[in-house]
Amino acid sequence: MPSRHLRRHGGDGFLDKISILDLEESFGTNVERVDQSSSTDALEDCSTSTIGSIDSSMASTESAESVLIVNASASSDDSENRHHSATHGNWSNFFGVLKKRPGISFQSLPLIPKLTGRNNKRVRDDIVPQVSSSLDADQLLCFKSSWKNFLLSELQEATNNFSRENLIGEGGYAEVYKGKLKNGEHVAIKRLTRGSPEEMTVDFLSELGIIVHVDHPNIAQLIGYGVDGGMHLVLQLSPHGSLASLLYDTGSKEKLNWCTRFKIALGAAEGLSYLHEGCQRRIIHKDIKPANILLTEDFDAQIADFGLSKWLPDQWTHHTVSKVEGTFGYLPPEFFMRGVVNEKTDVYAFGVVLLELITGRQALDSSQKSLVMWANPLIRGNKTKELVDPALGDAYNFDQLNLLVDIASVCIHQSAANRPRMRQVVYSLKGDLDCLEKLKQLGKDDFSEDLLDEDP
Repeated sequence: MPSRHLRRHGGDGFLDKISILDLEESFGTNVERVDQSSSTDALEDCSTSTIGSIDSSMASTESAESVLIVNASASSDDSENRHHSATHGNWSNFFGVLKKRPGISFQSLPLIPKLTGRNNKRVRDDIVPQVSSSLDADQLLCFKSSWKNFLLSELQEATNNFSRENLIGEGGYAEVYKGKLKNGEHVAIKRLTRGSPEEMTVDFLSELGIIVHVDHPNIAQLIGYGVDGGMHLVLQLSPHGSLASLLYDTGSKEKLNWCTRFKIALGAAEGLSYLHEGCQRRIIHKDIKPANILLTEDFDAQIADFGLSKWLPDQWTHHTVSKVEGTFGYLPPEFFMRGVVNEKTDVYAFGVVLLELITGRQALDSSQKSLVMWANPLIRGNKTKELVDPALGDAYNFDQLNLLVDIASVCIHQSAANRPRMRQVVYSLKGDLDCLEKLKQLGKDDFSEDLLDEDP
């Protein structure tokens, strides 16, 4: 069996690898792959809610070159082929045009989805020879006027030469370091580490192609990049760092009082709702977890790291992937059993994050026991107080606690069809009781093995 790897938390909250064999053993089943798309699930939304619509500030309209039109009946593989053939040509000409036209709008940057399945090598062979593995910084300077091109020496100075003491996250694809620039600004620096230079170049451009299409207060802001000595992305970072750095550090938990945790939950929900329904493209993050939720000085949540993200055309109900990627503990059953990726993938992961906010526990504990499996019996037994992080004591709002538990329990439902949309989650968190009742109704079906065969 070919080696496939997932990422999981180690005891310190960082990431290491777990083989697919471990995952199969854990769930007592074989991982299977299918290529066909399935019909969309019919979830009742809260479009009639009296709550104001979610703030979904749109970026400017993208250029016609980067618009993808696919036949609704086409398979994801066939449509992916057409998309790559349409977009990699744009990339091959983009840098040359950029040099000739320094005022070119960054919104014309074509979006490159992550390469999957049997198309991977062919598409890379088509793209990579035309996109140099050693990007010239001058080719990237005009992407966005507010973005800065950092020299390697600047990034080394900011991170004390990428000291392990400044490492705040790592996985199979990249390392993330906290740093401080000369002007005193705190930053998170993501350095790509996986693959050949050509592969890292494509991954780098792919992530930029996602980031350029997002603009929301609850999405982390990219302030610059560096292609000197490797591929680097530089993001804003407050001294608070990520949610993981506070939640997993017993010495920092006092900063996470109940009101702050609830605020973080709402902010992360609004960011995800924007990616799913308010952005120019339907974007599936695919790696929602505390390490990828940065916190501003005011503890506003900002979703970060789009290295595994996928965009989903309106006509598609889901992506079907053959390569299992993500962080163990946050993946829904349909993802590792059938390779299904859509908005419900993120919803499940968000539910796990809610449980972490409530309990103070990691998605996997030191013995690799699942938080979901630990929490479910307590949720079903209405033992809500036993879920609460001991660090909080009695200093929490009981009504808000019940609300978060109710939402989390539906988000982690084994059947994707029984999970809510993030828009419903936002409405419920903002106090829409009608929406909350509809949301809770979704989760009333008991789990059965048959549900795993349902369309997502």
